[in-house]
Amino acid sequence: MTSPLQHLQSLPSWLAGRVAARGRGLVADAIAGEGLRLMQHAALAATAEYGPVAQADLGRLLAVDPKDMVGILNHLQRAGYVLRSPDPADKRKNAVTVTPEGAAVLARCAALAEAANEELLAPLNPDEQRQLMALLARVHEGT
Repeated sequence: MTSPLQHLQSLPSWLAGRVAARGRGLVADAIAGEGLRLMQHAALAATAEYGPVAQADLGRLLAVDPKDMVGILNHLQRAGYVLRSPDPADKRKNAVTVTPEGAAVLARCAALAEAANEELLAPLNPDEQRQLMALLARVHEGT
């Protein structure tokens, strides 16, 4: 019979959570050198993909409280990575766009995140890495 702790640690949800936490930590550490936190990186990436995007829409897209989104965008704007200007469609809203500096840091962060994920998956051979990714995608699609 397994102990309660052994049982907990054998659950797929516990293992997936621990691996996810390690992966987030590796990526967070990697992009910290660029002066970004994970959510700032996500906001920059979403702005690059959807911009110019209304600040409120960006918050909804990332499921971030509007007050928190203001702080995230303040940081990105101070760093020179995004610009906020009145939304042409609705002057009461701000539209956010990525600057050339923001695009450059986003590219550097993508490379850093790739390297962090290579470190995460280093215990697996290339075939196992592909298999894990396929299985994770199936589990994710099932949600």
